[in-house]
Amino acid sequence: MTASKTLPLVRDPERLESRLKEIPPEPGVYFMRDSSDRIIYIGKSRKLRSRVRSYFRDPKQLSDRIAMMVRQVADIEFIVTDTEAEALALEANLIKQNQPYFNVLLKDDKKYPYVCITWSEQYPRIFITRNRRQGKKEDKFYGPYTDAHLLRTILRLSKRIFALRQRPQPLFKDRPCLNYDLGRCPGVCQKLISPEEYRKTVQKVAMVFQGRTQELIDVLTAQMQASAEALNFESAARIRDQIAGLKSLNADQKVSLPDDTISRDAIALAADEKHACIQLFQIRAGQLVGRLGFVAEVGAHSYAPLPTPNLEISAPTPHTSHPTPQLEPGAILQRVLEQHYETADDVEIPTEILVQHELPEAEMLATALSQRKGRKVTIVNPQRALKAELIEMVERNAEYELARTQKLSDRNSQAMEDLAAILDLPDLPHRIEGYDISHIQGSNAVASQVVFIEGLPAKQYYRHYKIKNPTVTAGHSDDFASLAEVIQRRFRKYVEDPQMQRVGNPDWPDLVMIDGGKGQLSAVVAVLQEMNLMEDLRVVSLAKQREEIFLPGESQPLATDAEQSGVQLLRRLRDEAHRFAVSFHRQQRSDKMRRSRLEEIPGLGYHRQKQLLAHFHSIDYIRQASIEQLATVDGIGSRLAGEIYNYFHPPQSIN
Repeated sequence: MTASKTLPLVRDPERLESRLKEIPPEPGVYFMRDSSDRIIYIGKSRKLRSRVRSYFRDPKQLSDRIAMMVRQVADIEFIVTDTEAEALALEANLIKQNQPYFNVLLKDDKKYPYVCITWSEQYPRIFITRNRRQGKKEDKFYGPYTDAHLLRTILRLSKRIFALRQRPQPLFKDRPCLNYDLGRCPGVCQKLISPEEYRKTVQKVAMVFQGRTQELIDVLTAQMQASAEALNFESAARIRDQIAGLKSLNADQKVSLPDDTISRDAIALAADEKHACIQLFQIRAGQLVGRLGFVAEVGAHSYAPLPTPNLEISAPTPHTSHPTPQLEPGAILQRVLEQHYETADDVEIPTEILVQHELPEAEMLATALSQRKGRKVTIVNPQRALKAELIEMVERNAEYELARTQKLSDRNSQAMEDLAAILDLPDLPHRIEGYDISHIQGSNAVASQVVFIEGLPAKQYYRHYKIKNPTVTAGHSDDFASLAEVIQRRFRKYVEDPQMQRVGNPDWPDLVMIDGGKGQLSAVVAVLQEMNLMEDLRVVSLAKQREEIFLPGESQPLATDAEQSGVQLLRRLRDEAHRFAVSFHRQQRSDKMRRSRLEEIPGLGYHRQKQLLAHFHSIDYIRQASIEQLATVDGIGSRLAGEIYNYFHPPQSIN
């Protein structure tokens, strides 16, 4: 089944008008998103509200391209700036990063090249590609660049200055190639450098494509001066041209601060009696490279992620944190900064942090960050000049997010109240869990558990399950038995430990939703009755076709309207469970395809296949490995190593 999507704004006039009123009449940049949450257009304006509203007035005045875009717009986001010049620079930077389909400039992925850094791998690779494909989340794409020749020159230059892997595949099985002896490669193929040290080197190269070229320019300048002093003017001129090319590749696109040698984070919040919305802008080399959002639930003394998708250019989505001991603005900012930098790489810590309010333990935080970074990190509460204006810009964005959060909170509260009325619940369902099954005719069957807290996704509580039922195999599926198995595994700890608190436990759901109809619900109810949990647990199912809600023991669905806010909340939960299950199923299917050849080797079971792939990362590397290298893998002895080697290198028969 295909998950339902958000309607385009032109088909939902009430939501369109509400969204347009939220946009301020200030300079800034706006984002158009489609129903799949993809950014399809980025624009700028001196007055955001007027410009965005103009798209939705008379469609006859729009070009065919823009009219087609408007029909697909499902949501609008924005970032306010101080001046039009800042909006212009920010728009150019964001278009380069996101490549929206309906932006005219640099929209052809097949024409302009990118640089990809595979941070998801133990030893990251750096390569040029013209296809900005959706890979793993950790991988980063930089570009696109209009001068492919210059881009190749810069990448080749980076590989000569920093010791990086020079070949995609090892030349020899048991020793490094000549590049290692020349100092151009640290011996990645033989793991002569640790992954941690190698990633530090790649971080330096990444700075070049993030606009932080000064470190590389300093190295080249020293080399140019040395060549000139040695009267090697030809070499000096070549390096001079390389420096000029490096500067032209990363043209400046500033936000508001002129001293682009300093990396900064700027953080501010806006709060009411219930929520505190925090915005953290990441500025590197004068460029806004990331914006993170947090929400502090003041009444609950806890943080949660922003309910709307944040613009993430180079930073990960923040996770929910632990309860905060104080609610003063400075204490909230301090807690957010501590949480954010706890998971950040040392090289990602800026040298200056601009804060809206004084932090209660600013000196302690600055000392700890300075020790991690290896150089002084300062925390500043600016009161005037450009830095104070930057904080004001961040604060204004926080205020707009607060207004949206208030509306979302009210909407979610109404949805939970409506759902409680529909199901006759004694209290609001603060924690709701959704379950779904995904497979292809029984093969690679998996299940998902997603959690909504206060009506919003709480991804830190999501779980995957691999179906272990031996009767569920390729060609034979059983969704009823699979759902029963998952529910039994989820709640068995409450049976094994009868003293464990159920109701009132933060891990105990107020409502469980099963994706399916009466059959799926009956299978789950049967296993919960065997576990004696039905008295304390409320379970329902939601059928896809007519969005019908079924209760245990009832043959007919509840009389509800599919557009009721409570039903829509269940639909969002169901769609998220479906998405999460399908993504895990695809991952499992891909892993199985990688192992298919290994399954043909006698004596090589599933566990040892995993060990081999974890050690060598690919079938190609396993094929090239010697018997001695294969035998070093845990669980692979010399005999099995010989079997593996002979499988890939069968002895030649002698006639």
